[in-house]
Amino acid sequence: MWKMAQIAGQPIFILPEGALRTTGRDAQRQNIMAARAVAEAIRTTLGPKGMDKMLVDDLGDVTITNDGATIVDEMNVEHPAAKMVVEVAKTQDDEVGDGTTTAVVLTGELLANAEKLLDQGIHSTVIARGYRMAANKAQEILRDIGNKITLKDRDLLKKIAITAMTGKGAEASKELLAELAVDAITQIAEKENGKIVVDMDNVKVEKKEGGSIADSELIQGVIIDKERVHPGMPKKVTDAKIALLDTAIEIKETETDAKIQITDPSQLQAFVAQEEKILKEMVENIAKTGANVVFCQKGIDDLAQHFLAKKGIFAVRRVKKSDMEKLAKATGGTIVTNLKDLSADDLGYAKTIEERKIAGDEMVFVSGCKNPKAVSFLVRGGTEHVVDEVERAVKDALGGVAAALEQGMVVSGGGATEIEVARRLKEYSESVGGREQLAINAFADAIEIIPRTLAESTGLDAIDMLVRLRAEHDKGKVNSGILVLDGKIGDMWENGVIEPLKIKTQAVKSASEAAIMILRIDDVISASKTKEEKTPPMPEEGGGYGGGM
Repeated sequence: MWKMAQIAGQPIFILPEGALRTTGRDAQRQNIMAARAVAEAIRTTLGPKGMDKMLVDDLGDVTITNDGATIVDEMNVEHPAAKMVVEVAKTQDDEVGDGTTTAVVLTGELLANAEKLLDQGIHSTVIARGYRMAANKAQEILRDIGNKITLKDRDLLKKIAITAMTGKGAEASKELLAELAVDAITQIAEKENGKIVVDMDNVKVEKKEGGSIADSELIQGVIIDKERVHPGMPKKVTDAKIALLDTAIEIKETETDAKIQITDPSQLQAFVAQEEKILKEMVENIAKTGANVVFCQKGIDDLAQHFLAKKGIFAVRRVKKSDMEKLAKATGGTIVTNLKDLSADDLGYAKTIEERKIAGDEMVFVSGCKNPKAVSFLVRGGTEHVVDEVERAVKDALGGVAAALEQGMVVSGGGATEIEVARRLKEYSESVGGREQLAINAFADAIEIIPRTLAESTGLDAIDMLVRLRAEHDKGKVNSGILVLDGKIGDMWENGVIEPLKIKTQAVKSASEAAIMILRIDDVISASKTKEEKTPPMPEEGGGYGGGM
C-alpha cells in the first residue's frame, strides 16, 4: 500500500489495498529483465542453423517452429514490458512478413546495453536521446548501402526467397519453393504511380499434409477448399465461364410473418409445383448467360442442385467471402447479388476448373485464369507439423520478395549489413560527443548482436569471427558477412545471401522505439486483484483462525 503523507499521525492512502508499486531503478531493472527474457528465448532460433522451439498449449496442441513471430505469439506472455516486445514482433510481421527474430533480439540487446549505462549513472532520458539519434543515423546508413532491385531481377528475387527460407525446415526443396514464391509475387505485383505495390491478400496459401514438400505447386488462380454440390455434375470443366453469386439459389422466405392456409391437396400440389418452377427459372437464368460454373456464397437448394447438374453446370456453395473476392480478381468476373441482373458480361473466365482429391479431401482448383492477379500456393508435406513449418517458411519468402519489390532496395545478409551500420555509427558518435556518444556506441554494439548470434550458431569462436569481420569492413568490404553453413567469413552478395532493406529499416525502427519506451518508465503501478480473489477461505466448522486474527 502506498502512503502519501501523514497528517496528524493519520496516513493517507491513494491506492487501493493490494495495489503494487515499483519505482525508480527497480522498475527499470524489472522491465528490462522481462523484455530481455523474451529476446533471449528466441535468440537461438536466428539464422540458417537456428534451433527450433517446441510450444505446447494448454490443450496439448504442439507447435514446432523457429519462426520468431509464431513463437512470441504462442508464448502467452504476461509481463507488461514483455508484451511490448511481442508487439515489436507483430509489427515486423505485419509490415514485412520476415525478420521478426532480428527485431526482437535487437530490442533485447538495446535494453541490455542501456542497463550498463544506467549502472554508470547516466540518466535514461540521455540514453533515449542517444538511441533516437543513432536510430535515425542507422536508417540513413542503411539507405546508403542498399542496392536497387526491380521486377526484372528475377535471380536476385529468388536469392531473397531462399535466404528467407534457409533454416526453416524446407531446406530440401527451397529452390522449388523460391521459384514458386517469386512467380506468385511477380504475378500479383502492380505498378501504381511508378511504384510497385504488392497486396499479400492476393496470394492464398493453402496447406495439405500428404505427399512431399516437392509436391507443392502454384495455381494460376484460386484453390477453394470445397467440393461440388452434386455428384451428377462434371468433375472437370474446360473453358469455364464462371458466375459468381452472392445470393442463395433457394426459395426466399418472406421477411414478414406470414401464414399460408391450404385446404385441399391440389393446392399443396400447386404450391410445390410453383416452388419447383421458381427454382427452375433461377437455373434457367444462370444457364441463359452461358455460364457453366457457379460459385455461390450462400446456399443452393437440393432441387436447384439437381437442375444445375442436368444442365451440366459445375456448382460450389457456401464459398467464403474472401475466396469470392479472390475469384473475382483472378477470373475477371463480377460478384452479382441479384440473379435477375446476371448477364454474360458478369462472367469470369478460367481455362480449367477441376475437383481434385488431395489427402482425402476434395478441393476445387480454378486455374489458367486470363489475368491471374490472385494466385494460390498449395503447400504439401509429410506430416501436419512439417506442412505448418513449410507454410511459415513460404510466408516468410513471399513477404521478403514483396518487401524487396515495394521498397526497391536490398542489402547483404549474414550480419554484413549490421557490422557496417555499427562501424559507421561508431564513427558518427565521435562527431556527437557528450554523454549521448556513449548511448550511440551502445546502440552500435547492440546491432552487432545479429552477427554475434550467427557466429555462435556456426560453432566457432564468436569474438574471433567478429574481430575478423570488423577488420574486413574497415578495408571497405561492405558485403563481408558470416557464411553460417560453411562456418567462415565470405562475400554475402556473391554467395546469394540477400535480404530486403525493409527488414532492416523496420527492425531498427520498431526495436529502438520499443527500447526507448521501456527505458522511460520509472514507475510501475499494478492494480490490486479483484475482491473475490482477495477473500480468504472460510474457516472449517469449529476450526477458527486462531488468536492471531
